[in-house]
Amino acid sequence: MGKGKAEVGTPKYLANKMKAKGLQKLRWYCQMCEKQCRDENGFKCHTMSESHQRQILLFADNAGRFIDGFSQEFLTGYLQILRRQFGTKRVAANKVYQEYIADRHHLHMNATKWHSLSDFVKFLGRNGHCVVDETDKGWFITYIDRDPETLAMQEKMAKKQKMDKDDAERLAEFIEQQVQRGKTEDEPSSSGFSELKRDNEEETIKLDLKIGIKPQSAPSPIIPKRTLDALIDVKKEKKFKPTNGGSDTKKVSALDELIKEEEMKKEKSNRKDYWLMEGIVVKMITKALGEKYYKEKGVVVEVFDKYRAKIRLLETGEKLKVDQAHLETVIPQVGKQILVLNGGYRGCTATLKAINTERFSVTIEIASGPLKGRLVSSVAYEDISKLFV
Repeated sequence: MGKGKAEVGTPKYLANKMKAKGLQKLRWYCQMCEKQCRDENGFKCHTMSESHQRQILLFADNAGRFIDGFSQEFLTGYLQILRRQFGTKRVAANKVYQEYIADRHHLHMNATKWHSLSDFVKFLGRNGHCVVDETDKGWFITYIDRDPETLAMQEKMAKKQKMDKDDAERLAEFIEQQVQRGKTEDEPSSSGFSELKRDNEEETIKLDLKIGIKPQSAPSPIIPKRTLDALIDVKKEKKFKPTNGGSDTKKVSALDELIKEEEMKKEKSNRKDYWLMEGIVVKMITKALGEKYYKEKGVVVEVFDKYRAKIRLLETGEKLKVDQAHLETVIPQVGKQILVLNGGYRGCTATLKAINTERFSVTIEIASGPLKGRLVSSVAYEDISKLFV
């Protein structure tokens, strides 16, 4: 007779139910054979089997290749769940891990090069996959989405929003600019008018007109011809001066408008979401790499993939690979050299002239290129950084 199913309530029945449910103890799982054992005795029997011994021999020939393959598979699966279920929201790393291991056929962490989830989270932060931070409740991560399709979609949305501006909004903006420009000009002095009132309303008004003989006017002085010609020339000069001055101001204002339009075009074309450049001084703003690196300053030695850089710490000389999300720019003292990292003057060296702490902006003087000597105001802190000398 064939062997029947285990009876309800027996230990074998309960063991089969646990196995069908999914997850069991991690230490009784063999990643090479992808086999889950139910207890220590079963795992011992499996390790002594011939099939397991063959897999171990294959692993011994090239252990590094197997571990790297398992690590890459675990990384891909973890990031896929993080991107699809949580997007760019800040979430606990352990919560994402629980979602990942819910699949009974997942790759186990004990087969990778990471000994714990904390080591894996630190790896994500060092390599720029996520923004990580440690709290009292554990590690939290935020996914950095650099998918080309997502970036292209964001750019399309920005263009659509720009085109959605109708003529009424543009006209309103133009009127607002004209009002602001009018406020800056000198207002004409207003003459004061007062109401005419009589002290005694019952009093009649009397007019006393004295008509007399018109006195003879004194003879006009005789002006020499040379003096008269000189006065005529002065009057002509006064007549022509305002017209010349007005045309000059019109020319200057038109030139300013052209310069502003060119600056706006350069601002749009040179405004990027990455700003790392070689030779600038930056500051660490993350504790993910350790407390000793927090708020340390370093100089960018090399830039990788636009968003990551190798920096050399100024105090210790250590070299680290860091994502730009973990760095911020450094504002030097007035008079020092800086590098413009974003906007219309991206890549130009300049001199810091003034710092506006209320608006978090600076005034700079361009020191290189065709616009050398030009003063630019209201430049944001994050658009410039100190040059390493």
